[in-house]
Amino acid sequence: MSKNHSGESKIAVNRKARHDYTLEEQYEAGLALQGWEVKSMREKHAQISDAHVIVRKGEAWLLNSHIPPLPSASTHVIADPGRTRKLLLNRKELNKLMGHVEQKGYTIIPLELYWHQGRAKLKIALAKGKKLHDKRASEKDRDWQRQKERLFKHS
Repeated sequence: MSKNHSGESKIAVNRKARHDYTLEEQYEAGLALQGWEVKSMREKHAQISDAHVIVRKGEAWLLNSHIPPLPSASTHVIADPGRTRKLLLNRKELNKLMGHVEQKGYTIIPLELYWHQGRAKLKIALAKGKKLHDKRASEKDRDWQRQKERLFKHS
């Protein structure tokens, strides 16, 4: 289990997010989970690569995330691995997110699912979708940075 310096361990990472979106502000949200989901996440069975967040009726919801049930943990409950999960944010953060999404055309995407002091947390970000030429430009920049590193290393 990989833990960083503050006792956090990653469960799932959305690798496509930085490639497909320009990220602006980031927030940390709690998740309202059922018992079988927590057990499954402890075993690192979760996927957020296709997930996104919507704000409806003053509440934030995580859609299209996938947490498969463990066969041993969900014997008495009918588990829905793709269910919509409520995100726990404070009112000020929710109002700010709603304003950006409704007025400025932003999208809220999940970046990382992790444990923080025994609680499941989701790092979300306000993002704007990249156009194809933006993706190419950021790829060129990344390649150039890599080449510079190589040149400085060899000289």
